[in-house]
Amino acid sequence: MEEQNKSQSEQQPNNPLHGVKLADILEFLVEKYGWDELGMKIDIRSFNNNPSIKSSLKFLRRTPWAREKVERLYLRAIRK
Repeated sequence: MEEQNKSQSEQQPNNPLHGVKLADILEFLVEKYGWDELGMKIDIRSFNNNPSIKSSLKFLRRTPWAREKVERLYLRAIRK
């Protein structure tokens, strides 16, 4: 029972993505880079052809390799 009472940050103290929503990550990256540069950095159709947050989220949620690339780019961007 005590384990369940710990805050989420205590359970994953070294995971910088813990508690960060994919939508927030994508919105941050779009604001920082714009769709054109984001599409050059990560070459996926939902960034390059008629991009939108909604279509990109749908794709990223069902495509683990693409989500991983987005998460890595986000981590690099927040560390600068």
